[in-house]
Amino acid sequence: MTHGFCIFATTINASMDYGRKLGAPAIGLETLERAVKTLPGACSLKIGVPRETHLQEKRVALTPGSVGVLTARGHQVVVEHEAGRHAQFADNLYREAGAVIASCAKEVYDQTDIICKITPPDEENLQLLRPRQTLVSAVHLGAVKSEYLQALLAKQITALGFEFIESADGTIPFMQSMSEIAGISSIHIAGELLTGEKGGPGLLLGGITGVPPATVTIIGAGNVGYHAAATAIALGATVKVIDEEVHRLRRLEELLGRKIYTCVAQHDFVAHAVAHADVVIGAAYKKSGRPPMVVTEEMVMSMKDGSVIVDVSIDQGGCIETSRTTTHDHPTYEVHGVTHYCVPNIPSRVPRTASTAISNILSPILVRIGEAGGIPNLFATDVSIRTGIYTFQNHVTQKPLAQMFKLDHMDLSLLYAAQM
Repeated sequence: MTHGFCIFATTINASMDYGRKLGAPAIGLETLERAVKTLPGACSLKIGVPRETHLQEKRVALTPGSVGVLTARGHQVVVEHEAGRHAQFADNLYREAGAVIASCAKEVYDQTDIICKITPPDEENLQLLRPRQTLVSAVHLGAVKSEYLQALLAKQITALGFEFIESADGTIPFMQSMSEIAGISSIHIAGELLTGEKGGPGLLLGGITGVPPATVTIIGAGNVGYHAAATAIALGATVKVIDEEVHRLRRLEELLGRKIYTCVAQHDFVAHAVAHADVVIGAAYKKSGRPPMVVTEEMVMSMKDGSVIVDVSIDQGGCIETSRTTTHDHPTYEVHGVTHYCVPNIPSRVPRTASTAISNILSPILVRIGEAGGIPNLFATDVSIRTGIYTFQNHVTQKPLAQMFKLDHMDLSLLYAAQM
């Protein structure tokens, strides 16, 4: 449509303030309408945000602030009841931003055309997807199954994956944000596990005047490794970084703006650095498949009693031989006197920060989709949309994904050209 209207604003009685702080249901809200102009060729989107049901997933795809941006442009947003509860975003905040609160996931799927999630839909949610809907979520390449893709293809779902969405400079903004959170958090976690309160050796990570700091060895010089190194250095720890590629180590030092202990991931170098570490951070990453197993069990046996391993790479299977997946409820275990923390999805520990980071990236994409009149109209000009789509109609459009499951692959540009 050429002119969109009907955004939502609310008036609230003064007596509602206390209830809003407690997250109580909003009573006495009045919906106001006012005209909003949209660009020629633009369309009003119907966007759904269901509550996450995956184990210990506490993030939400859109924050109330982003919902306000979308409704101000004439888009409709339907949010499932308590979708933002774990991130401390009460239903009232979404209502005030113009969203409709749905009582269940089915209402969200039935009333909207674009579904925005953090985790990919499980079997129950796949059943709720309607033919030709658009899905925006993570893909979880390490866990994706052929049956999942087949279900999307059967319903001709246009699926946009967080792991594939690239910026114009070739970076992946969603992955960068979550890697930043994971890298910073890994040092905070390690510092806490070193304390006597958590059964550790009673060390302060950065030491104090006259008392030496802990030594942190980081396996991997990518985004997680960089942010872990920067955080550990800021806290005063002694930092060593190991990677397979010299150019990544050089880039990390340039980003840090200082020389630190670095070495290439050869067995003797790794063994020495691990044996002398109070903390080992597993930050190895491989774009497709499992990261290399850099730290062997023999190396773990050589570590000090009470030392700590935080294997951030566990999302992809881990880069330390003694790592096994744990949960936020039971995050640690001990092997050879070393405390292991191997929880996937570390960003979910700080769901408000992580949700805001994701929403800040996702909401501009949704705005561009609306301004263009739909996702297909962006194929020719928007690199984020073009690189992010992995199924369109009944085709897999990401070649590595198609090859992984021996499915036919169709180039998205050719599909778009065929429709012109």
